[in-house]
Amino acid sequence: MLLDYLVLGAGAEKFNSGDVLATLAIFLLLMFLLKKFAWGPLMGIMQEREQLVASEIDAAEKARTETRALLEEQKSLLKEARTEAQSIIEGAKKQGEASREEIVTAARTEANRLKESAVREIETAKEKAIAAVREEVVSLSVLAASKVLGKEISEEDNSALIKETIAKAGEAK
Repeated sequence: MLLDYLVLGAGAEKFNSGDVLATLAIFLLLMFLLKKFAWGPLMGIMQEREQLVASEIDAAEKARTETRALLEEQKSLLKEARTEAQSIIEGAKKQGEASREEIVTAARTEANRLKESAVREIETAKEKAIAAVREEVVSLSVLAASKVLGKEISEEDNSALIKETIAKAGEAK
């Protein structure tokens, strides 16, 4: 009874084969039209979408590969830059050390030169002072001798006496 109700419909009492055939024909026609006009374009769109997704996956994979290559290149460039920076720092340290040594050597040389110059000046001043003292001693000696002798000594005698006194003072030294 349930089967009759489903097949015949609500309120129908007998099975109508013409309606079944018409429904089947319309269904088949509808399927044909759907396949021809909707299924083909729909499948084309689905294939295009599949190809688009596949190409985007390929592009993403290429981009990832390129990114990895660029990352490795950047790492190597960074390592090279660090090595170069270290080399520059080492060179600057060596140059600084050489400059320091050069400055220290120049300072020592200048100090020695100034010391030698000062020693020479001291020797010269000492010799001048000794010569002045000798002159003074000679003058005093001549003055004392002239007072002792009670007379003035001539210029020639004075000069000879000075030379003799200087020679004796030089020997006493």
